[in-house]
Amino acid sequence: MPHPALPSQGDNTADDVVLDVDTHKDRHVAAVITVLGALVGSETFPATSAGYRQLLAWARTFGTPRRAGVECTGSYGAALARHLGAEGVQVIEVNQPDKATRRRRGKTDSIDAEAAARAVLSGRATGSMKTGDGPVEMLRMFKLAKASAIKARTQTINQLKAVLIAADPALRETLSGLSNPTLFRRCTELPSTTPSDVTSAAVYTLRLLACRIRALTVEIRDLEHRITDTVTQHTPALLERPGIGPDSAAALLVTAGDNPDRLRSEASFAALCGASPIEASSGKTQRRRLNRGGDRQANAALYRIALSRLRWDQRTQDYLDRRAAEGRTRRETIRCLKRYIAREIYYLITNPTPTSSRQPQSSAA
Repeated sequence: MPHPALPSQGDNTADDVVLDVDTHKDRHVAAVITVLGALVGSETFPATSAGYRQLLAWARTFGTPRRAGVECTGSYGAALARHLGAEGVQVIEVNQPDKATRRRRGKTDSIDAEAAARAVLSGRATGSMKTGDGPVEMLRMFKLAKASAIKARTQTINQLKAVLIAADPALRETLSGLSNPTLFRRCTELPSTTPSDVTSAAVYTLRLLACRIRALTVEIRDLEHRITDTVTQHTPALLERPGIGPDSAAALLVTAGDNPDRLRSEASFAALCGASPIEASSGKTQRRRLNRGGDRQANAALYRIALSRLRWDQRTQDYLDRRAAEGRTRRETIRCLKRYIAREIYYLITNPTPTSSRQPQSSAA
């Protein structure tokens, strides 16, 4: 994925240093190297607000840290990355060292921090971090809570029906043949008594599970409204396009992050979504293969949008017919559609203004 250009070696001043941090849950290991590549210090700090201040103050004793490589900026290093960004330090996402390097040098937190700092200095690590401080971060948390609530509700429904299968025949017959909503409502209306035998224990359990299903349903609906409201306020043009619902829009926004300007082109966004073909040519064979990388939730969102448009959008149906006449299979056409949709969504996300809703659509979608 392309990334914003970093300062060149000529932009460095004599007192500039490069900071890197190997992040963990409870502590972070920092290393500082000069612009000439000399390691000048390595230290461990607690993963707390006070620890972040101590880390930066310690780094400044060696010079001016204008760039900092941070591992796991989306998890353990998220809070530190935000702190460094607020202090005017450019934060660069650093991947873990490759296995070959790790086998040669071994593994310690200090070695990892030093290796990451050298990756920043050499320009091998250039990825800009997601800021994670805006509405897209809110969407990510709402989606996380909704997914867990849906999983818990599905599990509870299965448990309720398992209890019902083994229940007393008289109880089971009174609740058989009902739709799910009616079944859950009837179970919540069962008497609340102290269990004294197997039948009363089944009644108590069915009522308890049905009340849990009702509570989880209310929670899921509340989160759905919050996701829809957040997407509408942040990028309303997304929901105006055919086939794009709140969940798909949220998944694609989370992939882009709160700072989509870090993406140089729509090809970068397509690569993040796993919708860009990868060259697999060799000798006389010229071919491209399916990209199995990228954010799979975003890729699934593109797939849902493509299927929805194939069913309801006449232009997309015409495109499918045209590609079929050229000898393309339905699966190949859907891959092409996902790439076109990624391009369309990139322009909507990077230009979240009222005028973006009038962005011309791709001829394929």
